Amino acid sequence: MNNLLEIHHITKNYITDKEEIKAIKDITLQVHKGEILTLVGSSGCGKSSLLSILAGIDTATSGFFQFHKENPVIGYMLQNDALFPWLTIYQNALLGLKIQKKDTIENQEYVKELFKKYKLEEFMNKKPSELSGGMKQRVALIRTLAIKPDILLLDEPFSALDYQSRLAVSDDVFNIIKKENITTIMVSHDIAEAISMSDRIVVLSKRPCYVKKIYDIHLTNKKNPIENRKAPEFKDYYNQIWKDLDINV
Repeated sequence: MNNLLEIHHITKNYITDKEEIKAIKDITLQVHKGEILTLVGSSGCGKSSLLSILAGIDTATSGFFQFHKENPVIGYMLQNDALFPWLTIYQNALLGLKIQKKDTIENQEYVKELFKKYKLEEFMNKKPSELSGGMKQRVALIRTLAIKPDILLLDEPFSALDYQSRLAVSDDVFNIIKKENITTIMVSHDIAEAISMSDRIVVLSKRPCYVKKIYDIHLTNKKNPIENRKAPEFKDYYNQIWKDLDINV
């Protein structure tokens, strides 16, 4: 399988007034083109720090990563939908293009097609306050897709939603990612969510995190996240990953 991204011996330390905090310890990974790769680990272990480094928001203390594509476009979707309340959701969806000075008529039409494709066309002129939490997350995803990313970074994208909305939106996001064939790295605290959505799961240790184990997820009759939770292998993956996380309650 072709690798879109290779991560080599990434380490990250943060310096405070009182101490040096080691967040990431020697992470090496390959990310395959077209896959959904999910990072799971205990809270504060360094998952989001790794995503920030890959997004170019932060820098590694040592190590490096390389994309096997010239000038790759990176889409980064945070926990919060981060929609501006005074703009319509269509205007919000164009923000990434405006920042990159790619707000062309052609790209505007592409965004309109995304709204139509994912059944949000009738809400394009609404304000974020008029939408449900799940709908706002779909708009945030459309805004990220508008820049036509080669790789999508999702940092706990469903954590602000209630359980039922979280299931529905994870289904929607999964279907969109697979339909658009976008390589995705997702951070999640939710083991069930990770198993149901992922092609591979990387279990990270406690801070400073390193790769503890990697699971290739093979589910019988693999479909969408909601249906995938019914697969006979699901429970075994859940129990194994829970043990690997070594969370003391």
